[in-house]
Amino acid sequence: MSKSDEVVNQVPEDEGSDIEAGGLFEDPPDFYPPSPPPTTEHYTMKNGDDITLHLVGHSPLEAHTLWNGAVIISQYFEEHPEEVKDRTVLEIGAAAGLPSLVAAVLGAKKVVVTDFPDPDIVEVMWKNIRGCPMLAVDREEDRNIVADGYVWGAKQAPLLAHLGEQKEGEIGFDILILADLLFRHSEHSKLVDTIQFTLNKKPGSKAFVVFTSYRPWLQHKDLAFFDLARERGFIVDKFLEVKTEKPLFENDPGDEEIRKTVTGWTVRWPTEEEKAAAKADA
Repeated sequence: MSKSDEVVNQVPEDEGSDIEAGGLFEDPPDFYPPSPPPTTEHYTMKNGDDITLHLVGHSPLEAHTLWNGAVIISQYFEEHPEEVKDRTVLEIGAAAGLPSLVAAVLGAKKVVVTDFPDPDIVEVMWKNIRGCPMLAVDREEDRNIVADGYVWGAKQAPLLAHLGEQKEGEIGFDILILADLLFRHSEHSKLVDTIQFTLNKKPGSKAFVVFTSYRPWLQHKDLAFFDLARERGFIVDKFLEVKTEKPLFENDPGDEEIRKTVTGWTVRWPTEEEKAAAKADA
């Protein structure tokens, strides 16, 4: 018998109900630290419009952080609005969904912003959509942006349903956004699966993959994502490199210059000419 068992067994029988009612075995109110409260960030567009971003207080999925990759790709879209205007856009692992909001403001045909189907995270994405004054509509069905839960690598049908009927050979999204997801090395295969499932094969369609190696000593594992994409038949091109003023996590270990660097890559299907050239070289 353990020491704790001895104490319990020494309690007189007539005191049992008092102990039960008094909550002897309940944790005191301050036993566990409280969950961090939700936070708010702001993104100012080049024209001065402000986007308020609500984030969950804490998430094991890292959805409580506004990542540098999301900010940098949003700025890129503002500089190159033709990348998203009149196009269908899917963002995965979106957290607050900043790039999706910017794409919608810039005139995307339809934006589907997704993250893991945690109710709190999905609710925050909807809160950011409905709270964006540039996206105000009289009727919900008139919105060009919706939020949904999605597990990487899962069936694509629920996502494609947001696009309505599509022509044969053009099924899928024109643009995919993956911002700061590559640190999850075990999920690389599922991320590439998602690109395969959801990126349509029209000319100009591409996935934007933007990231920082927040753990510089594992940068080679981050970059292995692109090797896997190439193995699956995709064409990978680097299109962007930006150095931020300071690292997102200033006190983290590792090379500070790497932790301040954001790179952007496109992943796309090969053209017929590229397929023919690959066969000729084989």
